[in-house]
Amino acid sequence: MNLLEKTGILNIYPKSKKKSIHISRRIDIFFILALLVLIISPLLINLFLKLETEIRQINLFLSPRFEELFGKEATESLLLEFMEQNPDLRIRLISAADEQSADILIFDEGEYRALAAAGALVELNSYINSKTPDGFETGGKQLALPLVTFMDLLFYNIELLTAAGFDRPPKTREEFLAYARAVSGGNDALPENAAAAALSLSRQDRQAISRDVFSWMWASGIDFLPEEEAPVLDVRSVSSVLSFLGALYNESLLAWGIFDTTGDQRLEEFAQGKIAMMIASTCAIPYLREKMGDDVFGITTVPLSGVSSGLAGKYGIGLSSIYAGIYAESEYPDEAWSFLEFLARQNLLFSEVFKAVPGVVSEINSCDYVRDDPFYSKAYDIFESSAIVQGFSGNPGAEEYENAFLEELQAFFTSNRSPQDTINAIQRRWDEIGGAQ
Repeated sequence: MNLLEKTGILNIYPKSKKKSIHISRRIDIFFILALLVLIISPLLINLFLKLETEIRQINLFLSPRFEELFGKEATESLLLEFMEQNPDLRIRLISAADEQSADILIFDEGEYRALAAAGALVELNSYINSKTPDGFETGGKQLALPLVTFMDLLFYNIELLTAAGFDRPPKTREEFLAYARAVSGGNDALPENAAAAALSLSRQDRQAISRDVFSWMWASGIDFLPEEEAPVLDVRSVSSVLSFLGALYNESLLAWGIFDTTGDQRLEEFAQGKIAMMIASTCAIPYLREKMGDDVFGITTVPLSGVSSGLAGKYGIGLSSIYAGIYAESEYPDEAWSFLEFLARQNLLFSEVFKAVPGVVSEINSCDYVRDDPFYSKAYDIFESSAIVQGFSGNPGAEEYENAFLEELQAFFTSNRSPQDTINAIQRRWDEIGGAQ
């Protein structure tokens, strides 16, 4: 073999070797790229799906009142549970300053009146077929769902009544007056600053007139708002209530500042042992037990009168609730309704949180706190034997009707006008309000 042939062979081998190395490198790169694709693909797919979900996802804004009422921990847990069940919906709490942009509003009885009057709530009848989650027929336009419900009772200070010579709470208005006079009579065993009874009729308290005045009427079966009709006051039966309240006022048996004090302020005075008897909501029971203990105060029915009852002899009560509703300007009312449905299924939880009586679920009487606790079992027994009176709850004209009553009541207290003339004045104003709607 000559030198040229050897040189050719040498030239061929390096070329083949370089080609082999090149192919090997290409294969290695291919496998690396393939491996990277296998690793990255799930990440890319998940990212794509996440982006797609976020694009599809609807943000619903929730009133900050929810967290105020139910607490941060319960709020976070409930929102997380709902969003896991509804991945296309995201619930966001907003600040109080931005509440007008909320899709879902949470409010109490007093706020309900204002929202209804402003036309700020979506009508829910098409969603719920005129039935609330607790099974009560609504009988009219439904603007909100009750999440948890309370009732008003007479709260009394056992120590003050005992010092005045009584071993049980009053059952009638006549007894109530006698007890009030005894507490205010200067008994040495009673604190000097103790008031016999209290009314809290400040304009700042939107539940004042319902709690402190209408409760006396409802207890005796006076229902001034027949279903689907304009409010009407029966002169004879309502005169009895006004005469009773007038006696408390004229004999100085009431705590000072009745038109300047809210129910919350009175509740604090009661907790301090300064008031013998007052009407308050069952939602106050946990607070008073913490402040006063279980042996210092008790609960009972609002004292009755001898007036014949319009409820077939049944004791009457008005209910107050914490509600959820859909803001009238929400872009997503159907989606907001799905959250209200979810909240309606939490009724038992909400009742437990607030130790609510009557609550809003039929099985509330099986709850430990209702079955085993003397305060709540007594409250529930009262509820079971009572008739529910609707009152102005959810009525768009509620504030106007109640303000008219309050103004005429104040005039009655501070003048020589008779109960009958006062009722006539209220009725005229109510008729005007009804005619203007």
